Amino acid sequence: MKNIFTTLCFLLLASSIKAQTFDSLFLKAHITKLKNAKEYTLQVANLMPAEKYDFKPSKEEMIFGKQLLHISENLCWLSSSYLTSNPNPLTKADGKLTDKKDIILVVTKAYDFAIDALQQFPPSALADTVSFFAGPITKLQIINLVQDHQTHHRAQLLVYLRLNGIKPPAYVGW
Repeated sequence: MKNIFTTLCFLLLASSIKAQTFDSLFLKAHITKLKNAKEYTLQVANLMPAEKYDFKPSKEEMIFGKQLLHISENLCWLSSSYLTSNPNPLTKADGKLTDKKDIILVVTKAYDFAIDALQQFPPSALADTVSFFAGPITKLQIINLVQDHQTHHRAQLLVYLRLNGIKPPAYVGW
C-alpha cells in the first residue's frame, strides 16, 4: 500500500511539473510572438506615408490610422482588464490622434504595456476563468485573443498598403 501511495504522489508531482513547464513555455512563446508582432506592426505603420493615414478602402472600414489605434486600444484593454493590475496607459485622447508620429508612439506604448503584462503574468493563472462579454473564458484564452485580434487588424492594414501600391514587409509570425 505504501508503494502505491508513493507512486501516486510521484505521478502527481511529475504531472504538476510537466504542466508548469508547458504553461511557462506557452507564455514564453506568446511573449516572443508579441515582441515580433510589435516590430512587424511598426514596420507596417512606418511604410504608410503620413498623408495616407486617413485612407480607407470603403466607407465601412476604419481609416489606416484608426486601425492602428484600435489595435493599441484592444491590447491595453485586454491586458489591463485581464492580465495585469497595472492601469491602462492609454487615454481617450490617444484614440482620437491622427498624426502618424503620434499614432506610432501610441502603438509602441500599447505593445510595450502588453508585453510587460505577459512578462509579469504568473503561469499558474492561465486556467483562471474571467467574465467576458462573450461569456466566461480563461486567461489563456484572453492571451490567445490578444494575439488573434491584433493579427486580424494588422492583416487589414497590409491590404491598405497594397491598395496604395506599397509592398508590405515580409511576414514574421513567431
